[in-house]
Amino acid sequence: MKPVVVASLNDADEMRCVDVLRHADGYGWVECRRDPEDPHGWRRLGPGTGPTYDSATSAEAAARASVGWL
Repeated sequence: MKPVVVASLNDADEMRCVDVLRHADGYGWVECRRDPEDPHGWRRLGPGTGPTYDSATSAEAAARASVGWL
């Protein structure tokens, strides 16, 4: 099963976001960015976390503690 986005938290300019992901066996998160001149859309800024958390709330709290702009 591919991870499913359960929440997307955007910055004020909507150029960065953190997606909270549901995996088959837990939750994780990944930070992404997009550039207006790039037609590709959103790009991940790192590997993100795997199914490390037992809830979307826990994954979001971890992202908020790790991502400065969030």
